[in-house]
Amino acid sequence: MQIGAILALLEGIAPPELADEDDRERIGLLVEGGEEVRNVCCCVDVTPKVVQQAILRRSTFLVAHHNPFHDSLSVIRGYDADLIRGLLIANMNLYVMHTNFDRAPEGVNWTLAHLLGLNQVIEMPMGVIGTCTLSLQEIGERLNGPLRIYGEIEESHTLAIVGGSGFQPNLIEFAHRNGADAFLSSELKHHVALRSSLPLLESTHYNLEAPAMRRLAEDHSWFFMETQLSCRNLR
Repeated sequence: MQIGAILALLEGIAPPELADEDDRERIGLLVEGGEEVRNVCCCVDVTPKVVQQAILRRSTFLVAHHNPFHDSLSVIRGYDADLIRGLLIANMNLYVMHTNFDRAPEGVNWTLAHLLGLNQVIEMPMGVIGTCTLSLQEIGERLNGPLRIYGEIEESHTLAIVGGSGFQPNLIEFAHRNGADAFLSSELKHHVALRSSLPLLESTHYNLEAPAMRRLAEDHSWFFMETQLSCRNLR
């Protein structure tokens, strides 16, 4: 496949205009590699290790959810140098689909809605709301990770979901006004929890975004590379 064809495919899946305005310069083809695309790899996060794994798979195109360059680069050394060096030496393309993929019909939030069996789903400015009949334990099992619960939640509830770091007071209030009685996201801050008008379910950032990237890879027979950090609780 030529690069133009896969760029058109990815922009059809997650149109760039769906991205947050301040995110639009941080998505798309960030590193340009070879014209011929083979062995596409997908991931949530790009790391030097991920680049090396993609090279071993003879990949020439890496699709990621997160932009690895969090700030404008005026100096390239250390971690950033390792990452960029690997991409350039391998002549590998790096394509990022972030907030545009969050909102896409087959993207992060709609994938979570499908994974958790939500019914009567409607869209929020970022995220979705739907009826969920799963128990809290079943939600944790389907997300394949830890789940913290803040407040009391009925067994059958109307659940708002925002993949990634979505515990924003304005989104919680929007969900409340639109019939949600629980809110699922990640990276909850203490002051947000104190003032929330809804019970909150906190998963991990990775476990809320990886399902959509896995699905993207599966749908197109690409290879998904896990990048979840190992973590354990000490008591």
